[in-house]
Amino acid sequence: MKKWAFVSDFDGTISKKDFYWVVIEKYYPEGKELFKTWKAGDIKDIDFLSHIFTHIEQPEEQIIEDIKNIPIDESAPIFLKKIQEKGAEVYILSAGTDYYIHHILNQYEINNVTVLSNNGYFENKNIHLNMNPEHRHYSNRYGIDKAKVIQELKGKYETVHFAGDSEPDSHPAVYADLTFAKDSLQDLLNERNIPYIPVDTFKDIQKYLESKGWMAHD
Repeated sequence: MKKWAFVSDFDGTISKKDFYWVVIEKYYPEGKELFKTWKAGDIKDIDFLSHIFTHIEQPEEQIIEDIKNIPIDESAPIFLKKIQEKGAEVYILSAGTDYYIHHILNQYEINNVTVLSNNGYFENKNIHLNMNPEHRHYSNRYGIDKAKVIQELKGKYETVHFAGDSEPDSHPAVYADLTFAKDSLQDLLNERNIPYIPVDTFKDIQKYLESKGWMAHD
C-alpha cells in the first residue's frame, strides 16, 4: 500500500473564485437567478453547471484566457510541489470540470497531478460536460461522487488528506483521515460533528503538516 495521498478540491479551494461565477459575471448575468434556484435545492449541481457552461458563447481562445485569469491561492502551487517532494501523491477532486483545471495546472506548472472531475470539452463556443452514468464514481447530483473517490483512495494509501471549502466537500470529509476546511465547509462539518482543521490558505495547511512531521522544514 502506498503511503500518502493529498486530495484537494479546486473551485474555491485552489482557486479563489468558482469558474461559474466568472461566466455569470462576464457573459451570462441571467445565471444569477439560476444560482438562487440551485442554492434553494430546486436544481441539481450538475444541471446548474451544465446550463451555465453552455451559455458562454465565446471562442475557445477567450475562454482559455478567462480561465488563466481565475485568481488562485498563491500558496497552492508552492505547497503542492513541496508535498510531492515529501512523497505525497496529489489529486485534484472537483465537481466542476477537468477542462479548466488542466489549463490552470499547466499555467502554474503543477505537474504529475491526477485530476478526478467531470469530463469537459469545448464545442460551438461553449463548454460541454460528458457524463458517464456507468462510471464507478458517477453521482446523479454532482456528476462525480467525491465520497466514493476518497473511499477508493483509502484502499490504496495508508493516509488520505483532503482539502475543501463547500457542501460537496462535506461528503468526502467523512472518510478522509484528515480534512482541511475553509469557508462554508467549516460550518457544515461543525453541524455534523465531523472533525477538521480550519484553514484559510494552503500556507496554513503547510504549517500544520510541518508541525505534525509530515513536511519537514527545508
